[in-house]
Amino acid sequence: MKRFLTYLTLLAACLTAVAANFADETLHYKVMFKWGLINKQAGTVAINLTNTPDQYVGRLTAKSASWADKFYRVRDTLNCRINKEGFESVFYEKISHEGNEDKHDVVRYRRQDATVFGDCSRLVKKDGKITKDEKRTLAATGTTVDMLTAFYYMRSLPFDQWQSGHVVTINIFSGKRKELLTIKYLGTETVKYDGKSYPCYHISFIFTSDGRKKTSDDMDAWISTSHDRIPVKLEGKLPVGKVRCFYTG
Repeated sequence: MKRFLTYLTLLAACLTAVAANFADETLHYKVMFKWGLINKQAGTVAINLTNTPDQYVGRLTAKSASWADKFYRVRDTLNCRINKEGFESVFYEKISHEGNEDKHDVVRYRRQDATVFGDCSRLVKKDGKITKDEKRTLAATGTTVDMLTAFYYMRSLPFDQWQSGHVVTINIFSGKRKELLTIKYLGTETVKYDGKSYPCYHISFIFTSDGRKKTSDDMDAWISTSHDRIPVKLEGKLPVGKVRCFYTG
């Protein structure tokens, strides 16, 4: 249950894509646990985007359902700020309350020539006691974002100009490490649920370390082909069953 609900938050983050030049919006999702005949709602996600004159301000909140709270309670918030010019990450924050552990990750971005630096901090408490208080600076070249901004970036990609199998790799900073996110385009599909049909671009995500070792299981997402590019479904495997996130409005 712990791994499942932690993964719920990661999956939720993957639904926070928004294209450049987007208006303010709030999106809602339900998170379902599927295993054999079991298909039960495990949580909800809300995603909000606000425009300022120079930046996008994003926030994601995820929480486990009441039945799941009895086993492992999750209340997570992700915040980010992105400069509109150049679509550059400025700030990322993750505040997580999972079971008896609280985490607070912060990344502040700065740039020097072709190098992107992330000044990171991580504070972890377990049962109210500090178990980690770390600071580090990460560095990368090329497109470099955080977990939340990565999927803002993703909705602006030119899927309609790509052939199935096209691959793009970007850098991701967290409060702990640098990862590589490989985005693979798998073509168009129609997603059907709750009596509705959505023509979508199907993509997969592969998270790896610098040494190309996988840091989490692969995930799949289906992003609407409409002008607003709303992610309508995301799916990831678990040791038992799978998690699916569905757009609800």
